[in-house]
Order: sequence, then C-alpha cells, then structure tokens
Amino acid sequence: MHARDLKLDKFALYYGILFVVVGILGFIPGLVTAPPINAPKVAIDTGYGWLMGLFAVNVAHNLVHLAIGAWGIMSAKDSHQSLIFARGVTIIYGLLTILGMIPATSTLFGLAPIFGHDVWLHALSALVAAYFGYGPPAHVYHPTLQH
Repeated sequence: MHARDLKLDKFALYYGILFVVVGILGFIPGLVTAPPINAPKVAIDTGYGWLMGLFAVNVAHNLVHLAIGAWGIMSAKDSHQSLIFARGVTIIYGLLTILGMIPATSTLFGLAPIFGHDVWLHALSALVAAYFGYGPPAHVYHPTLQH
C-alpha cells in the first residue's frame, strides 16, 4: 500500500473542478461568440464558437471538458487514481496539442475544434499534468520511479 500523496490528490481535484467549470462555460451562449466566416468547418456545429472570444469550442469539446473534469474529481479520492489521471491528461492533451497544429486534424475530423489558442492551452494543460504525473509529486507517491 502506498502512502497517500495529497499533492496528487489536490491536483486531480482542482484540475477536475477547472475542467468542469470550463465545460460549463462553453455552454453559456453569452460567453461564446460566433465563429468567423473563415473558421474551419466542423461536422458538429452545435455550440460552435469562440469561448471568451479566444478558444474554439463546440458541444463535443465542452462534453469532453466535463468528462475529464469528472474523472479528475473522482480520482482525487485516491493517490493512485490521481496519478493515473495526471498521466492520462498528459498523454491526451499532449496528443491534442500535436493534432491541433496539423490542419488535417485540427478539428478532430470535424468532431471538435482544437486549433488556434486551444493549441497552447492544451500544451500548458499537458505540461502541468506532466509535472504531477511524472515529476516530483509522482516520485513522492511512488518512490520506485526515482532511478
């Protein structure tokens, strides 16, 4: 049995809450502006627009934020689950960062917009999660990772 690492648990809880809040904000019409005429087309255009005028979102994008947020909140009860959450977010958002930079995949094949300002935000999300999933907090929780 591993010692409980409150840093990992707090990360999962706070990140989870942040993702839920962002997911909810994406559903508030007053916070989402219409996409410009030259915006990439998406197959799922419900709720398609720019959250706070900066971040491209649609209903699928918002639902993913809510799901990841719920995962984080549920993971916060257990350090091992928090570690898995941190590593999962690192991988998922690292991939989304790369896909968002490639024009052919910047809308996840029409499912969700992940281009523009979303790219740097996804990269930042992955880096913060990597710190907790692979950096010092992970080593405190799981000492065998230090080689």
